[in-house]
Amino acid sequence: MKYIVAIARIIVGVLFIISGLIKLNDPVGFSFKLKEYFAPEVLDLGFLVPFALLIAIFVVIFEVLLGVMLLLGYLRKFTAWCLLLMILFFTFLTFYSAYYNKVTDCGCFGDAIKLTPWESFTKDIILLVLILILFIGSKYITPIFSKGARSILVLASFVVCLGITYYVLQHLPIIDFRPYKIGANIQEGMSVPEDAPGPIFEYKWKFKINGEEKIITTNGDFPQVDGELIGTETEMIQEGYTPPIHDFTIERDGEDFTSQFLEEENLVVVIAYSLGNTEKDGFLPIKEITDKAIKNGYSVIGLSASSLEMTDDLVEAYKLNFKFYFCDETTLKTIVRSNPGILEIDKGTIKQKLHWNDAHKLQLPQVENAQPKLNLQMKQRLDSIAILDQKYRVLMRTQNPEERAELGKKMKLTEAEYSGDLQQLQAILDNANMKYIEKLFVQSGYPGKSVVGEPTNTVAWEVLQHNPDKIETYLPLIKKAGEAGEIPMTMAATMEDQYLMNQGKPQIYGTQVRVEDSGEKYIWPIENPESVNDRRKKAGFDQTVEAYSKQLFGEEFTYENRTLNDINID
Repeated sequence: MKYIVAIARIIVGVLFIISGLIKLNDPVGFSFKLKEYFAPEVLDLGFLVPFALLIAIFVVIFEVLLGVMLLLGYLRKFTAWCLLLMILFFTFLTFYSAYYNKVTDCGCFGDAIKLTPWESFTKDIILLVLILILFIGSKYITPIFSKGARSILVLASFVVCLGITYYVLQHLPIIDFRPYKIGANIQEGMSVPEDAPGPIFEYKWKFKINGEEKIITTNGDFPQVDGELIGTETEMIQEGYTPPIHDFTIERDGEDFTSQFLEEENLVVVIAYSLGNTEKDGFLPIKEITDKAIKNGYSVIGLSASSLEMTDDLVEAYKLNFKFYFCDETTLKTIVRSNPGILEIDKGTIKQKLHWNDAHKLQLPQVENAQPKLNLQMKQRLDSIAILDQKYRVLMRTQNPEERAELGKKMKLTEAEYSGDLQQLQAILDNANMKYIEKLFVQSGYPGKSVVGEPTNTVAWEVLQHNPDKIETYLPLIKKAGEAGEIPMTMAATMEDQYLMNQGKPQIYGTQVRVEDSGEKYIWPIENPESVNDRRKKAGFDQTVEAYSKQLFGEEFTYENRTLNDINID
């Protein structure tokens, strides 16, 4: 018995330490597995989901410590009881998963060793037998080292486990066992070899032969029998080859961009699998590093499972110079254990992968012969102009002198400024801003999305809008920018309509309205009004002219087509 206990002691202790350290290397991944168990369709323990990471950390550290305590012979009875209770619980979970096919991978050895549910259950049964031997023969678990030395070693193991936990949570797993590790090629991971085995199905054909029902089983061929077919049942008896990478897609607005981006060189990918629980502070260093990446000639995209509205709001809030695409949340969680995280990909091969805490470590050498994707110097100047463009206008919108004085003080303006002629002060700024914008127009065209990013691409439009005497000169440039997607086409359409109205001509898109001194309200006359809604839709407006007029003037308003003669244009 002594020798049997000694063998069981070594096997169980080593397995618990190895299993615990593998999961300790990736506690976030183990917490995802626990959330699967806590799901309504499995154990229905939803109240534990918010604590999944804490539970994961406690379980894996305790697992390692039990293995160490067993090998050292430390607190023998306590260790034996804890091992027995833990293996009974794990055995129940793996049996439940296998029998009901609820969780197809128990996560016992993380991503390092994948076990099927029945393999996991078999492993736990073997461990249960070994732990029962240890429990019965606990008196043969002889301590090694002195009591003080054992205590120090257990404490040291605990400290080491805490250190590992802190490191991998603040950075990434020390060893990456997933198919998206550095050096892996995503396209190759998604491919299926020509000689890969396919799934095997078993077909149970139910026939009525000579008045009797008979079931004939085949692997797909239709049985050669004389009788009436009643029905067929199909069962997969062996799964086919499953590539290590699946469910990886890059989509936006219903369009698949996967192949395009996996063929691209020098691509930086920001992953934020769920914006609902993402680390918002992480987007500050990510903005800094992605701006640098774009400047050095890299393309940058984001991947998220969150809605387009949420990702667009995030881009606007942090002034990010890239847009997000959709990818499956489980896939993104598998790629990087950081929310957000950052990768460099070159033709589908993962070159770098970093936690947002380490974004500054991303190596981004200047791409040879590449032009910067954004002109950051121009962007910075335009962002400053955007502030000046509204400097005195915000004061003009105040309700009374007291409110204006309070706002002016917050803006750190002198009394002379916020109490003076605001229109004249703003006109001086508008004139100075327009001189810089005209210089850009003449030298390099419209500073659009591909040059300064969003939302900075609209600044030049705003400045021109506030200098109406210049619109006639630069309207063709605005229309060209809208058609090229450098600014929203709706903005180009609005400016064109405004110019036509000011010229006393019919507008094209129905964006301009008029309110007479008498209180009469109407949509300014439209050229070819019968097709205006088609033009509006093509330009990107999401409302018909009828709905737009009701939004402006109230539900009781009825849109009527008017001509220039109807409104007595001179």
